[in-house]
Amino acid sequence: MRLVVGISGATGAIYGIRLLEILRIEGVQTDLIISDWARVTIQQETSYSVAQVEALATEVYSNKNLAAAISSGSFRIDGMIIAPCSMKSLAAIRSGFAADLLTRAADVTLKERRKLVLLPREAPLNDIHLENMLVLSRMGAVMIPPVTAFYNQPKTIAEVIDHLLYRVLDQFGIDVPAAVRWTGLRTGRQYASSNLNEPQWQSLNSEISVDKLEGEGQLLGISRSDAIYHERGVDEGLQRPS
Repeated sequence: MRLVVGISGATGAIYGIRLLEILRIEGVQTDLIISDWARVTIQQETSYSVAQVEALATEVYSNKNLAAAISSGSFRIDGMIIAPCSMKSLAAIRSGFAADLLTRAADVTLKERRKLVLLPREAPLNDIHLENMLVLSRMGAVMIPPVTAFYNQPKTIAEVIDHLLYRVLDQFGIDVPAAVRWTGLRTGRQYASSNLNEPQWQSLNSEISVDKLEGEGQLLGISRSDAIYHERGVDEGLQRPS
């Protein structure tokens, strides 16, 4: 498999860097484009040098090189990922304004009906951002904003980053063995805090009576069959859902 990886100037350069590391481990060939502002972001946000990031890729192209192989649809790749994707790059791709190699490669990916995955990084989002994402989604691009999941109980920033990137790689059928996947509600699982003064959470199955528990503490569950019981350390401001 061969993928184009673009790193734009939005915050979150580590997503693109870690993506390159994982793809290298998985034996996937990569063609890398780093925008001018991404080079600045890499230096500001990470301990990597640009040279170290480039060394992770199979091929590296200047963002100004519109004559690069990946600028043509005749060059065979399996798809493209832009991680992170700035709103400027998003807008350019949506409008077909291919002024640099990153946006040209994305344009080619769309026209050749190959998989394009974008990690749009902005908050809050205005109407233009949302409309651009909607239009690109209708064109076949996949939007995976870097949003944190908690069901895998991440303990480090690295685990947060990896979990999201494993979801990105799922789009290309790349199954990383380390990926934590949802397998349903877990019975009697304790989500204990390291601080005894902080709340302790417990997931309960449908065999335990919710009515019995209501007298012992604050019920925060979403339904009677899928209750979440706050055992102790309840904030007084928490209300039972209506």
